[in-house]
Amino acid sequence: QVQLVESGGGLVQAGGSLRLSCVASGRTSRTYAVNWFRQAPGKEREFVATIRFSNDQTNYDDSMKGRFTDSRDSAKNTVYLQMEHLRPEVTAVYYCAALMGGPMINCRHPGGYDYWGQGTQVTVAS
Repeated sequence: QVQLVESGGGLVQAGGSLRLSCVASGRTSRTYAVNWFRQAPGKEREFVATIRFSNDQTNYDDSMKGRFTDSRDSAKNTVYLQMEHLRPEVTAVYYCAALMGGPMINCRHPGGYDYWGQGTQVTVAS
């Protein structure tokens, strides 16, 4: 079992920044990648970013490129999502999700992930 705990969300003014953290515990040695997703009220959960553990390769949804940075600290079993120049439209609950063992066909789809955190609320005021 793997447990994921997100933190770092909050209320910020437009143009501000936040850094989200996703701390993993348990049997994490088989982690292939950790993704960030977000879900706004009344909307489906959508892909934000991913980081692959074998080579720290990252990938982002096009709308986040240049403003979000995904990274990890293996010694702390933590993945970070640095979010800059925030806009009100990114307001949502942000989740991290772990994929174990190997890749999946469509890593941007929220289905098929082995473990999820409880989410952290990000609210950007205009």
